Amino acid sequence: MNTQEQIRNAAQLTFKNHLSFLASGRIEEWVDLFKEDGILEFPYGPKDFPKLVSGKSELFEYMRNFPKHFKVDFHNLHFHATEDPALVIAEFTSDGYAIATGKPYIQKYISVVTTDEAGKIIRYVDFWNPLVALEAIEAPLSDFVKE
Repeated sequence: MNTQEQIRNAAQLTFKNHLSFLASGRIEEWVDLFKEDGILEFPYGPKDFPKLVSGKSELFEYMRNFPKHFKVDFHNLHFHATEDPALVIAEFTSDGYAIATGKPYIQKYISVVTTDEAGKIIRYVDFWNPLVALEAIEAPLSDFVKE
């Protein structure tokens, strides 16, 4: 059985890997951070943008084009203390641009992530400003998931 510190370390390492894999376009590795039935939620997603993506195949389909649309680095990662070691609450920023337009993509995020004891993501709730992405790609965000 894992200690609380081991569980917390695994959860935070998973989160750090999430940022690293997205920044480097390693989408298959990013998907592998999730449990088979893992969920990604976007409570502030605009019209025609998915509010929830569930399961590894849907996660891959949703994110596979991310590296074609954005070049981004993540900074200023701050973990908030939680009582539950498998719960990660993180604030961070992105600094990048939309590849098609060259326009900046500078975003502030708050993420609430529930993992299992091994650090696999069960549920990831992503709080971000969709207007920043809309302005950067100069297109509906539904185009994000298209080739």
